[in-house]
Amino acid sequence: MPLRDGVTLVADIWRPLEGTAPALLVRTPYGKRAPFMYGGSFSPHPGIMALVNAGYAVVFQDARGTFGSEGEFQPKINEIADGQDAVAWIVRQDWSNGRVGMYGGSYMGMTQWALAIKDTPGLEAIAPAMSATDWYSELWYSKGGALSLSLVTSWNALMYAAEEQRALESGKKADRSALTRLGNALVDPLPLNETTPVADLPVLGKGRWLDDWLAHPDFDGYWAAQDWSPMVSSVTVPVLATGGWYDLKIRGTVADFVRVRTQGASEEARENSRLIIGPWDHENLTGKYPDRHFGPLSVGDAAEQHIAFFDQTLRGLIPETPAPRVRIFVMGIDQWRDEQDWPLPDTSYTDYHLHSRGTANTRHGDGTLQPVPSPSEAHDEFQYDPRDAMPTAGGALLPAEPGLVGPVDQKVVDSRPDVLCYTGPVLEEAVEVTGHVELKAFVSSSALDTDITARLVDVFPDGRAINLCDGILRLRYRDGLSNPTPLVPGEVYEVTVPIGVTSNVFLPGHRIRLDISSSNFPRHDRNTNTGGVIAYESIDQAIVATNRIMHGPDHPSRLILPLIRR
Repeated sequence: MPLRDGVTLVADIWRPLEGTAPALLVRTPYGKRAPFMYGGSFSPHPGIMALVNAGYAVVFQDARGTFGSEGEFQPKINEIADGQDAVAWIVRQDWSNGRVGMYGGSYMGMTQWALAIKDTPGLEAIAPAMSATDWYSELWYSKGGALSLSLVTSWNALMYAAEEQRALESGKKADRSALTRLGNALVDPLPLNETTPVADLPVLGKGRWLDDWLAHPDFDGYWAAQDWSPMVSSVTVPVLATGGWYDLKIRGTVADFVRVRTQGASEEARENSRLIIGPWDHENLTGKYPDRHFGPLSVGDAAEQHIAFFDQTLRGLIPETPAPRVRIFVMGIDQWRDEQDWPLPDTSYTDYHLHSRGTANTRHGDGTLQPVPSPSEAHDEFQYDPRDAMPTAGGALLPAEPGLVGPVDQKVVDSRPDVLCYTGPVLEEAVEVTGHVELKAFVSSSALDTDITARLVDVFPDGRAINLCDGILRLRYRDGLSNPTPLVPGEVYEVTVPIGVTSNVFLPGHRIRLDISSSNFPRHDRNTNTGGVIAYESIDQAIVATNRIMHGPDHPSRLILPLIRR
């Protein structure tokens, strides 16, 4: 496929033998013949033969500068122009009926948004999975400003290794030693996160896009230029958005759907877009994890939903029973449920106040959650040492290492002295939490900067404590991601920690728990507590922070849960 600037991209095409057909385009930097591209059960990609048998032509294209395609790969930079040229090429083919849809997960979802936010003739529907338009706070960094460390190190090792391999195979000058180091790192990527300063990670080298990412830890003009979320309001095509409760992009997936639903530039986009969320992480759609199995209904197979969506949007086939606008898997009862919209119209945001058992609780693990503020002032205190950071125990993580991703029994971390646990009473009736979860907290620190992490946990009668969602706030960003401000040591600040989004029924006999700490490593980078640029600091420069959570009538720290009363 020739592009407007003379670069040629390559693609594989599957299509019906006779006649014309609508086409489904997938644009990928991971190789058009990678096994996961062929989809099927347990994958966000529908099985390719199911699509062809349903009458669609399917086009897998290597992105610019990757695998068989010419040019130089730069994340996100060329995807709008290249994608528009690819759609225009498809429309001109004699086997095409001129109607194009797109699908695919992660980066391949971003390539869809790239065309949907612009006027792309021929594009009539997109189906992004595990994807988001905000590349700062929903991907490389977080809603609270911390670096998504394990994702950044592993993804860049993957992409840099592909670059070196491509150079080697094409006969160009290649750094064989770098390729060996990168290959070894891909076999076992977690040790990449131990190196500090992060900017000096030797296996990744210098002079590539990662240098820019680390040089811009704040949401500044560099990131604003790449943020497509404000442009989602210009989308005119329907969107089938798929996400997982344990996916690192789930907040962005939901936010983009809501933007299309409420602000989309056409009635078709607003009324015909759909949202599907299962009990999945970024790579595992089985619903099965070592510490929690969500049952046989949780298995993800995208073919049926994709075919029904494209039949309606590309062929005009209106189903007898309209597809639900929102379809979510409700954990706890482990059932799928169809909903009218998101957020759920009957959501009631409810405060669960933090209490200590004493007036100055410095003991670990004995705080409570109650419906009213504490009658007296109190605080809970812990020390956060970056050299002994709390390890990641479940949640959204890439690479998706078993035991580190998804639902994990928190017994592996909840005995640590740097974790505060606030637990509600044993429930007599079921409590459903579906929606966005927040922590409003009054905090102080002995340091110029530190992090506050928060995690919502379902405590089972058998003692298992299964994480549901978690979040982090780098306190220098308490007034906004574009406005980093040092702390005054000892001063109390009211802050909001975005914990995430989930759907779970806490069953009778269970308890609701909130865990608070100051690290989640290697999901996020370790705050050195100095107030400096963390990516350029060695762990040897880190200092220990004494952090306090205040609660009482003057400091009503509280967990805010979206309750569904049915």
